[in-house]
Amino acid sequence: MIVGGRDGRLKPAPAAPRVRVGLFGLLGSGNIGNDASMEAILGYLRSAHPDAAIDAMCMGSDQVRARYGIDAIPLLWYQKYDKRVTGVPASALKVLGKGADAIRTAAWVRRHDVVIVPGMGILEATLPLHAWGVPYSMFLLTASGRVFGTKVALISVGANVVNQRVTRWLFNQVARLAFYRSYRDEQSRDAMRRGMDTAGDPVYPDLVFSLPSAPAAGDPQIVGVGVMAYYGSNDDRKRAGEIYATYIQNVESFIRWLLDHGRQVLLFYGDETDEPAIRQVLADLSEYHSGPESPRLSAVHATSFAELSRAMSTVGALVGTRFHNVMCALKLGKPTISIGYAKKNVVMMEDMGLPGYWQYAQSLDVEKLIEQFTKLEGEADRVRAVLAARSAEKAELLARQFTILDTLLFPARTDQAGTPASPSSHVG
Repeated sequence: MIVGGRDGRLKPAPAAPRVRVGLFGLLGSGNIGNDASMEAILGYLRSAHPDAAIDAMCMGSDQVRARYGIDAIPLLWYQKYDKRVTGVPASALKVLGKGADAIRTAAWVRRHDVVIVPGMGILEATLPLHAWGVPYSMFLLTASGRVFGTKVALISVGANVVNQRVTRWLFNQVARLAFYRSYRDEQSRDAMRRGMDTAGDPVYPDLVFSLPSAPAAGDPQIVGVGVMAYYGSNDDRKRAGEIYATYIQNVESFIRWLLDHGRQVLLFYGDETDEPAIRQVLADLSEYHSGPESPRLSAVHATSFAELSRAMSTVGALVGTRFHNVMCALKLGKPTISIGYAKKNVVMMEDMGLPGYWQYAQSLDVEKLIEQFTKLEGEADRVRAVLAARSAEKAELLARQFTILDTLLFPARTDQAGTPASPSSHVG
């Protein structure tokens, strides 16, 4: 576009300012699924909005800077004192930090046109969670967005029914104050319906299904087992030790059965919190660690979704607990059984066409698991075909959501006639 200057000469119009986009949440902190969701959004932004200036406010700011090449600051003010200060001083600094976080979050949000929360279970309390941790941080985010006119988008997020009153109130406010919200499944939207009107909120698949990957058959003699340091939900704190011990015992019983039937077992873990559980399983089953040609029981520590996908491509089937382990296997077309810890695991399995292949971690029945696994192997070809079709459908649905976000989240642009882009109704 050319405009006239004061001296009558034609001059190029000044370039439009770069759109400032922030990413917010538990990113870079060791959760492979969360980081995979961020990678999906980064891929979308760099493809559809290559001129956008992108940064993050997250738990693992150093990791995000190093791995993804974007600027990042810590989510919590107290992070710089974590594990360095204990006792009463630590408690006092944490209280002080809540006030500091309100100021820091508001200042950060104000500098952006758009802030995106990329997927994740940010409205869930399926694992132990304190109201004044992530729920409070999310509330500060969306409240600041409303105050400063920054568009805060919760994209394909997970939610569940929360029993803790303060946490539930904070999550309801987070959803109400967001500019845009979509859920990764119907049960997440239904869970939020108890505190607000979600009739106009869309449901799109988990963002991970937009990441590129190709199905890989793997070796049917190698079985992947995803192990988690599972201590129950937010409501099970008093029984956490007992729940963990029973879960590990049951997982080990199933692994023994696999090894006794000539299988090679590959344990998967990514979250650092799961490493003690992996070590315990390897120690308890030390008699199976080696064979005449190769280890019969070994472990893979993946630090990214791409690493996990490469490692998991070698197995013929997977039995897993972590949500992202199960999702990765399904996306790769692996016959999969979910030993889940929340309804989201069940919903995902049913949605991917495997309704009979799940159990809850807290009530795991090993004999039933063996029956499920045996049946699953018998229909592996059918399962792989179903998973490939479902994955393709989900990728297409996410492409549609990205098209909607183009209109909703980014500043209205005018065409040569000066007509602004049309608004969409998918706004909270």
